[in-house]
Order: sequence, then C-alpha cells, then structure tokens
Amino acid sequence: MRYSKYNIFSGIKDSDNFFIVNILSGNADILSASEAKMVEELINGRPVQEDFYTQLINKGYVVDEKTENIEYKNEYLNFIDSRDKDEVQLFFVPNYSCNFACSYCYQEGYTNPHSEVPAKLTDMFFQYVRTRFAGRNRYITLFGGEPLLNSPRQKELVSYFLENATRAELDVCIVTNGYYLGEYLDLLKKSRIREIQVTLDGTKAIHDSRRFLKGGGSTFDKIVKGIDLCLQNKISVNLRMVADKQNIDNLPELATFAIDKGWTNSPFFKTQIGRNYELHHCQSHPEQLFDRISLYEKIYELTKEHPHILKFYKPAYSISKFLSENGNLPNPLFDACPACKTEWAFDYTGHIYPCTATVGKTDESLGTFYPREFHDLKKIKEWENRDVTSIPECQNCDLQLACGGGCGAVAKNRSGNICSPDCRPVKKLLELGFSNYF
Repeated sequence: MRYSKYNIFSGIKDSDNFFIVNILSGNADILSASEAKMVEELINGRPVQEDFYTQLINKGYVVDEKTENIEYKNEYLNFIDSRDKDEVQLFFVPNYSCNFACSYCYQEGYTNPHSEVPAKLTDMFFQYVRTRFAGRNRYITLFGGEPLLNSPRQKELVSYFLENATRAELDVCIVTNGYYLGEYLDLLKKSRIREIQVTLDGTKAIHDSRRFLKGGGSTFDKIVKGIDLCLQNKISVNLRMVADKQNIDNLPELATFAIDKGWTNSPFFKTQIGRNYELHHCQSHPEQLFDRISLYEKIYELTKEHPHILKFYKPAYSISKFLSENGNLPNPLFDACPACKTEWAFDYTGHIYPCTATVGKTDESLGTFYPREFHDLKKIKEWENRDVTSIPECQNCDLQLACGGGCGAVAKNRSGNICSPDCRPVKKLLELGFSNYF
C-alpha cells in the first residue's frame, strides 16, 4: 500500500486546519493539525496510528498501486466516452471588425481582410454542421470582432444566420460588447437565443476608461440599458468582467451596482470574471496583468472585506465551489482543453479553427468549409490527442485530475508545442476555496 499519487494535500488559508482531496477516489476531507501531521509523517515514509491509517485506506488516500492504476484507466475510458457524447459548441465569426477600441484587445494585431459574408457561405456552414456533427448535440456561438454591429448589411447577415439556426433547431449564444443590444432586441426576441455574453469592466468611470468607442466615447450607459432590456424580455445575460490590476478594486462597486439594479435576483442573469492576459501579442501594459493565482488571491481578499461580492460572483477556486454546492467532487478531469473535441471555430473566410483562442490566426487553420471542404488531418489529430495522458509533464503531477493540462492554445503560444502544459495553480486555489466556502 502507498500514499496515492493523486492526493492533493495542503493547509487552508487563514486556518490551522488542512485539507486532503483525491478526485480519483472521489473523497475530500478537512484535517486537524494533528491529523495533517500524521499525513506528513506518512508522506515521509514513517508509520502512523493504525486507526487513522485505516481511515486513509477506506477513503482512497492510501492505495494498492495496481488497483489504483486500473481505476485510473477505467475513469479515463469513462471520461472519453462521456466527452464523445457531450454537447459541441460551434463558434462562428461573421467579422473581426469592431466599434470599440478596448485598451487590451487581443485581436488588435489580426490582419484578416474585410469582406461581406455571402449567403452561400452561411448556407455552406449550416450544411457542414449538419453533416460533420450529425448525431451530436450542438449549439452555435456568434463571436467576433463585434457580431452585433449596427448597419443594415450586418443586421441582414445576422438575421439570415439566426433564421438558419432556428430552422436547424439550434440554440445560439452571442458574445457581444453589448452596445447595440437595444437595436437588435426585436431580432433576438424571435430567435433561439440561449445566452448573451456582455462585458462590463466596472462601474461607469472605470469601464469607460477601458472599453470605449473608436474615436472615443462612453459605452457604459448604453450597455446597461441593453442588459436591462434583455432581462426584461427573459433573454439570459452572462455578464463578464475582464480583470487586471487597473480595475479589480472596482469589483465591490460593480457588485453593488448589479445588486441595486436587481440583476442578481433575475434567473436570467449570471456572471464570470475573466483574466486579462497576454495571448497572441504583447499587451500595452503587461505590468497590469495578474497571473491566475494572484487574481484569485485578490478576489479572496476583496470578498473577505466585501462579502456582498459573493451575491454577484462566486469564484470557483478550482473544484472548491463545486464541492460546496454539490456535496461531492466532480469527475476526474483528464482534459481541460475542448479544442477539436467539444469546441470548434469557423469564420467568414471559410476557415476552420480549433477554438476561440485560435480563431482568426491563419497559421492555426485546420482547413476550410467554404468554398470547398478540406481538413488538415494531422493538425486535427494533434489537438484531438491532447490530454493529461499525452502531456509528459502531467504524468506524475498530483494535480492532473483537477487541472486537466490547462489550455492548449496558451500552452502552444508559450512553448510552440500543443502537448505541453498550461499549469493551473490548483493547490493554491483550493487553499483559498476551502477557506472561503468551508
């Protein structure tokens, strides 16, 4: 018998207690300082009290290596089988143009030519979806640039696209800056809209200093009005805050604003916080960026001081939120990268890409659906094969089944290799999460 290689063990922040988690066995426990000391003794190869040792065996923290390897393989096969049945998200980009000049736009360096989307391309896209993803549950997300631009031609294009989706009985999500939601409301109300994702980076002064119109001009008030209209018409809104050191201290005020607006009481409202990070080209102010753990350390501090934030946004802290809300652990995560498995991206040039982080980068193209269908099978296979079993650095990592190897696009952007890790600070996130939720 040995100490399981999949145990995650550490101290809880601002507490004398510790936690131990094993996603493979499905167990998590809070330990006293004396119990934690015995775990440390066991890790160092020293004997511990027999009754405590028996408890560790019963919970799967101490295992027979051969039995654990069999369990790992079985869970992996279950994961692959489940993923093959999961709903597929298909992103479509009708344009990369935008009416905003955000200070941190990661698409700023893109050189995609401007051209109108012919009806034939839209027809070919839906034909491709019907044949390529036959038998799979699927939905579409309109992405950009800014898909909801306020021009007669763009409205005609979006209307034709949504009509096709309705005929195909496909739900549509839209990722938009939210400026023209009011102008598109009538079209949205008669379409199969699952969710509208809108970004607010803070209250008015902060947001307008970061997300402004090309040529200058406030955007906050008009976006807020659009969100109100969506919620009033029972159109789901996913409010996203893109956070860095410039705006994170405004989170308590943004939470208060949303609560006072009544948004947080709506069943059609949810939130997320996205980290502003360097992806394809250098940020204008890289010193403003958080890494993943420093962002959540800051959010932890803010929620301790301003607990009302949790009514607006509850951080996941890796698997901590899931455990607190469900009373059990999620299934082992063998792959955190959906590219070419449950996520694909397409754009108005007729190209196919692995995911949203790669769409529009011509060197990331996997082929075309228009004007002819072509697939770079070698590239596709690379993305399909990426999971913790194919990333060497993940093989002996105790965090692998909570991390899943991270984002393939970020890993490739950093190392040039898809099968390299984008490591998540799981242990440190759990230290925060156990403190916050338990």
